[in-house]
Amino acid sequence: MSVKFALLGAGRIGKVHAKAVTSNPDAQLVAVTDAMADAANAVAQQYGARVASLDEIAAASDIDAVIICTPTDTHADLIQKYSNAGKAIFCEKPIDLNVERVKACLQTVATNGTALMVGFNRRFDPSFAALKAEIEAGTIGDVEQVVITSRDPGLPPYDYIPVSGGIFRDMTIHDFDMARFLLGEEVETVMATGSCLVDPKVKELGDFDTAAAILTTASGKQAIINNSRRATYGYDQRVEVHGSKGSVSAQNERPVNIEVATSAGYTAPPLHDFFMTRYVAAYAAEIAEFIEVVKNSKAPSPSGADGLAALAIAEAAEASVASGASIKINK
Repeated sequence: MSVKFALLGAGRIGKVHAKAVTSNPDAQLVAVTDAMADAANAVAQQYGARVASLDEIAAASDIDAVIICTPTDTHADLIQKYSNAGKAIFCEKPIDLNVERVKACLQTVATNGTALMVGFNRRFDPSFAALKAEIEAGTIGDVEQVVITSRDPGLPPYDYIPVSGGIFRDMTIHDFDMARFLLGEEVETVMATGSCLVDPKVKELGDFDTAAAILTTASGKQAIINNSRRATYGYDQRVEVHGSKGSVSAQNERPVNIEVATSAGYTAPPLHDFFMTRYVAAYAAEIAEFIEVVKNSKAPSPSGADGLAALAIAEAAEASVASGASIKINK
């Protein structure tokens, strides 16, 4: 069985997923839609797909699944639309910026019995997946602390910031999901702080560019997350997990992993410049997993419930910054 896909949104991340779909022998991209006709036409022509409307995709009998890469404020409506149409759904994070809206969306999915997978791609990164495998093998014993560093090389465009949902819902949400993934327990409380150290304009727009959070589970396990929108040295992505018998870590990656030693010292090439190159393998692996979900009626992971859990942590982090107190997760 070849899974036939429609791509909703032909922008930057849509192009990444289009490449992942068409590179997989078990998948075919048959339709593309985008509010910008030129963008849809370009992707459709590149991969031999047709341009179609949202309604045409919902009604099409030759489309098994959709990949949602549209703006965040459309995600929940589109999930419900295509769930009602009986399509399997892969949706970029977040499902929505509001926890209650996500719950309503997930109820529709549950009622229809359709598959919904959320795009927390970092679970599929080869290094992070290997790190998780060491935890599950018991190599480091019981997990006690997770430390995640995630720093972007620069700010997003100013006009994106007001609609992004803020740094915790837009950026740190990936780290919240990774923390849950590695801790192996649900987060109970969040203590967070946010600052504007990169650009005062970010504060004017109601957001932070520098943030940190401490997540704690019921048993006392901790995850410490630090974010910045300014890493002058490249895209900084590191994870360390400390356990009762030792620790395991995944360090930064480079397009070329070499080290040069001279009388001047040790040097290495620059880091990846952003997620488009750093997580190429992860994007391909998550789409491959979604294809297996559709082909074999496999339970999707990360699921809609995972998307809801990460958003609830983000909401609590924002409340913690506002109050200066530790916030219990609203479930």
